[in-house]
Amino acid sequence: MLPYILKRLALMIPTLLGVLTITFIVMQFVPGGPVEQIMAEARAGQGGDTGGYKAGRDLDKTQIEELKKLYGFDKPAHVRYFEMLAGFARFDLGKSFLQNKEVWTLIKEKLPVSMSLGLWTFFISYLVSIPLGVAKAVHEGSRFDIVSTFFVLLGYAIPGFVLGILLIVLFAGGSFFDVFPLRGLTSDNWEELSTFAKLKDYFWHLTLPLICLVITSFAVVTLLTKNTFVEEIRKQYVLVARAKGLSQRRVLYKHIFRNALIPLVTGFPAAFIGAFFTGALLIETLFSLDGLGLLSYESVVRRDYPVVLGSLYLFTLIALVVKLVSDLLYMVVDPRVQFGSVGR
Repeated sequence: MLPYILKRLALMIPTLLGVLTITFIVMQFVPGGPVEQIMAEARAGQGGDTGGYKAGRDLDKTQIEELKKLYGFDKPAHVRYFEMLAGFARFDLGKSFLQNKEVWTLIKEKLPVSMSLGLWTFFISYLVSIPLGVAKAVHEGSRFDIVSTFFVLLGYAIPGFVLGILLIVLFAGGSFFDVFPLRGLTSDNWEELSTFAKLKDYFWHLTLPLICLVITSFAVVTLLTKNTFVEEIRKQYVLVARAKGLSQRRVLYKHIFRNALIPLVTGFPAAFIGAFFTGALLIETLFSLDGLGLLSYESVVRRDYPVVLGSLYLFTLIALVVKLVSDLLYMVVDPRVQFGSVGR
């Protein structure tokens, strides 16, 4: 197994280089870089009349070269590319052009929002979907199975942002009720509240965004759980276990459960780590939550290249490591899996 792990770790390097290189090249051809963004903002700040435009044009002539030097655009593209790689090798993600902060600092500032949304979505989805999927498999074809499938697929078919708009109109000060808050994760007086009141306030702010995210994620885990359990229930070893007189509960939890959960357990690392870096852009925008999704979108729109490339590098690296951990979990859950044994 060790040679397989070393091989996978070695393959991460060209994968990372490929992702970063393609993104870097694409950025060279995208019109409107950070310098142009700053100059456009300067023109807008000086007004839209003729005099303002002339002042903005003069500002271009006197300061554009200084801005290029400040952001490193006075250097050739290949020099900037290798400087970026050298920094990433030291886990130096660079500094935002437009916010004048380290990329690490920006990610840390936005991470609590994305963690709150992602982790609670992950836990609620799995805690509800797995038992529901098992129940649907045991009672396959029953009225419970049909009705639950209808509602699960209905929730999956409704886009999260559409559901979010509906919930805002109904329960967040829209046309009907003003029950739930609409901005941020906490109230303005959160620091003054007691511990219990802080928890209540925190979850009160999270209720509507979580409903939007959880509803759409139920279907995948629920139906995957049901299908894997149904497949295992129909196998020969289950019929043999029942023929020996074992109870339904013992057959389900001792024989079926371990084999059926292999696809779910091996997907846990990716789902769990992904929860820390979830980027629910539309949900964050709807409910005024300043998370990683909004950060990524604004960085692309405003051509903040260090944030785009730095966050892409970090998330790609995490995804590759988690994928390796997921593959190794196959062997832990199912000892029959042996890496590197093919062709021997």
